[in-house]
Amino acid sequence: ILLNVYEEHLDHYVSLEKYIEAKFNIAKFQNGTDTFIYNYDNALMKEFGYKSTMQIPVLEKIVLNQGLGQAVADKKIIEIAINEMTAISGQKAVATYSKKDISNFKLRKKMPIGVSVTLRRDQMYEFLEKLVRVALPRIRDFKGINSKMDGRGNYTFGIQEQIIFPEINIDAVSKIMGMNITFVTSAKTDEEAFALLKAFGLPFKK
Repeated sequence: ILLNVYEEHLDHYVSLEKYIEAKFNIAKFQNGTDTFIYNYDNALMKEFGYKSTMQIPVLEKIVLNQGLGQAVADKKIIEIAINEMTAISGQKAVATYSKKDISNFKLRKKMPIGVSVTLRRDQMYEFLEKLVRVALPRIRDFKGINSKMDGRGNYTFGIQEQIIFPEINIDAVSKIMGMNITFVTSAKTDEEAFALLKAFGLPFKK
């Protein structure tokens, strides 16, 4: 039995404490023929000297975001972007809206100016695997992504073309659009976040 205790697993428990108690009960009620495997063989646990698996940082969510200033003049761009990002992420994308009027850009409050989607749990991991194994290797002359974190244990990088994702039919694309991809972790330091994301296979530049 391999046990992992994460807050993402709380769907059937009233609190994290109750969840941990239930996990301990598994071992408590075992007999002499049962097997219990405690997962200590974790690279991050060894590297940072964690005393408990609860200290190991986790990937909490991945956020895809497109800023589409052109949508001020052409509202169809938002609809196209929503459809493309929904296909890429496997989850319904939503429009993002301006928060104030900016007359110089002919922008009014609550106008759609972008598209976003937030991935968690299974869809997050499925997207991550596709990004690392399929999409990024399709970038011409790809040499890795920058390794600068945000100072709070999170990481954002941008891609210039949505056509690197296999769900996008290049013959049907009316406009090349990029996006930012943000990885939100529970890491307390950038060093821990970097180690976590590297362990997930993100191809950072050497």
